[in-house]
Parts: sequence; C-alpha cells; structure tokens
Amino acid sequence: MGAVCSCCSDPVNFDGEVDLYHFDLHRAVGKGAFGRVRVVEHKKSKKLYALKYIEKARCIKQKAVANIIQERRLLEEIDHPFIVNLRYAFQDDENCFFVLDLMLGGDLRCQSSLSSGRVTSAHTTLHVVHIERKGKIEEEYVRLWAAELCSALDYLRGQRIIHRDLKPDNILLDSEGHAHITDFNVAIHYSERRLHTSVAGSMAYMAPEILARSGYTWSVDWWSLGVVLWELLFHRRPFDGRNPDRITQSIINDSLRFPPVLSDYCTEPARDFLVGLLEKNPKLRLGCRSRSRGIDDIHDHAWFAGLDWDALDNKAIQPGFVPDMKKANFDVSHELDEFLMVEKPLTHSKRKVNPDLEKMKPELRQLEEQFTVYDFAESKRMSYYPHNQPLTTANHNEDGEPATVLQSSTNTMIPTTTMVERSTAGSPIPDERQQPSISVDIHDPRRSSSR
Repeated sequence: MGAVCSCCSDPVNFDGEVDLYHFDLHRAVGKGAFGRVRVVEHKKSKKLYALKYIEKARCIKQKAVANIIQERRLLEEIDHPFIVNLRYAFQDDENCFFVLDLMLGGDLRCQSSLSSGRVTSAHTTLHVVHIERKGKIEEEYVRLWAAELCSALDYLRGQRIIHRDLKPDNILLDSEGHAHITDFNVAIHYSERRLHTSVAGSMAYMAPEILARSGYTWSVDWWSLGVVLWELLFHRRPFDGRNPDRITQSIINDSLRFPPVLSDYCTEPARDFLVGLLEKNPKLRLGCRSRSRGIDDIHDHAWFAGLDWDALDNKAIQPGFVPDMKKANFDVSHELDEFLMVEKPLTHSKRKVNPDLEKMKPELRQLEEQFTVYDFAESKRMSYYPHNQPLTTANHNEDGEPATVLQSSTNTMIPTTTMVERSTAGSPIPDERQQPSISVDIHDPRRSSSR
C-alpha cells in the first residue's frame, strides 16, 4: 500500500509525483522579480521548506521562460552546505514551483535593516545593529560568513557555474546563523573556451571586467564577494556613484579607499583579504590566480589562520551571530500583500488531465516540457552541462530589445537591482585558460544559445 494522507478533501498519494497537495501552505515571506516565496510544510515528513512559485502568465509576459528553466536545471546540479538547495520542483496549470531549504534567519540585507540578533560569545546576550543602521558588525561574524561563502563559491566553480548576482540580498542565514547563497536566476555555466560578455547581475556588485565588456568567467563571483564583505565591515560599498555611468567608471577606474582609522573596523589581515578580492585584474584576484591553487590561496590566507575548513563544511563551527527567531527576519508586509494585493492567491488546484501540447502557446509548451519534476528523495541529481546554456534574456523592453538597466519609479537606477542582457557574438577567447571541452552545436534547436 502506498503512503496516503487524507487530511484534505481528497487523499494525497505520496508514492505519486510530488505536487502542491503534498504541502500545507503557511505564511508568505518574500517576493522577487519573477515570483513569490512562502513557508510550506511537507504533510508526510512535517519538514518546513521555502516554496518559490512563479506565475506562468507573468513569466511569459516578462519573457523569462528560459531563465526559469535555466534556474531549475542549475539547481538540480547543486548540493552544498552553504547553498540554498533544491528539494523539489513541479508545476500546475498556473505556476512553476521550487521547494528549497528554508532559511529562517533572513538575508543579510534584511538583517542589516530589520532585525537584531543574539550573540552567543561568552554566553552573553547583546543586540547587534547592522549595515543600514550604520552599526558595527563584529569582524569575527563576517570572517565566518566569508569562509562559508568561499567554500560555496569554490564548489560552484567546480560545477562550472557562475552565480553572477552575489549580494547581501542573495545571502540567507539559517536559524543558527550560517550563510547560504541563493537565487540562481541569472546564473550560467561558464565555458573553458570562451569568456562571457553579457552584462548580468546587480551593478554595484559587478566586477570591472563585466562592465568593461572585456570578457569574464567565474572569477567575477569572487569580486562580488569582496564588495559584500566590504559592505558588511564598513557599512558602505567600495565603489558608488549618483548614476550608472559614474558607478561604472568608479568600479573600473577608482582605487580602494579605506577608513582613516582602519582598526575601528577590522584587522590588517581582513584588509589584505579585501584587497585581494577587489583586485581589478582577474588573473591576480585572490582565489583566482591559479586553477590549481585558487582555494588554497584562500585557505592559507592570514585572515583564516587557525580555521578548521573540514569542520566549517560540516557546520561544526558555531556562528557568533545567531538570528533572533522571536523576531520576523523578513518583511512582514508580504503576508498582507499575498491576501490583499495579489489577484489570485496561491491555492491547491488539480491539473488538467492529459493537456494537448500541440494547442499550447510555444512558451507554455516549453515550460510544460522542460520544467520537469524533481524530488530529492527519489531523483538522482544530474548535470546538464554543457547543454544547459542560457536560452534568452530575462528582461525586455516593449519593442523586444533587452533592457540594460532596470529603473525605479522615480527613473533612478537602482544599483542593487538584478539586470541581465544578451551577450554579443564573438566572445573573447581566454588567453591562459583554454582547455579542451565538449563543443555545442548552437544551431541544434534542442540546445540553447549563449547569452
């Protein structure tokens, strides 16, 4: 007999393919450019997860179908202690669903502006004031987060994945205070043969080689990490400006300027680590100087002296900062917005039986065929490399051309907003990183073209 739950009007067959009926819906906790997030509970295991769901009609309208499929495929390839991992994926007639590890500590941007935390050091309880409140985050907390994020980035490099949008908003804390990378909506596989040229990510965190369009690879994520750590330690970003041109020129040309009294913020090893990550030449950037020694340069750095990296990857090191679980580590307005502002709040709904694919619009059929079911308890994680290449752009103007910068309602560029565009033909070939790889016939309609 299969496992059946009869807690709703119709019994749930847990031996069948996973669907929304396998979960109880709890509170809404977030929203993004393409979807919303709420807490769900698996009816059989009683385990809590984060459910990210994207309305198909909105996805098609924003020409984001390929991005959603790309994210779904990449997430299946990933399983790491400091990444928000995919546990289930499925769809109904109206939505595509990602069921992900639940991070109750909020993101680093949220922590910086919304909540206080508990410090476990010396068995004391203190309140920590964060970035946007211009408070001081202890260097020891940032150091552990940095090590955890370095571990995750090295893993992604090994999986041939560039995240391209590392920023405080996309770093989530679990209930114990460990850092995790999330949101792979603009992530791509990198090529060993050609550098990428498309501008994607959030401008304030983009590496100079992206903005200069000189070609880039996985090393751009390490630059972004440097910007994030700088912001955590100094409560501002290292490069900024009043408009996109000024920000671009600052990132490409300006030198780092540290606070006059460095000891008020961090130690010399921390400063040296930031200088290494924010090296404008990617060949000299810390963690990127050699494929064979990249992570060793991180492990051997003075800032991480004495750190047990095996214990780190096993989450055996207790973070000094622990999010306060008595407080909402997210914007509570999402709950109200879900019920008052959304035209069709999320509900359980049965799928149409045997839909006719031939009668579907091409984009809807693409979602139906390529956003496949995934169940981490039943499915073996697989790699789509090298076939999982970017398919199209995420944001288009009305005339179909890609948007280069997202604008706010006041027509001011938002430097922390994610953007993405098509790449141009003829990407530069890396001069020192060429290695044999499987070639992809870009004319094969079953495969996707590069961004």
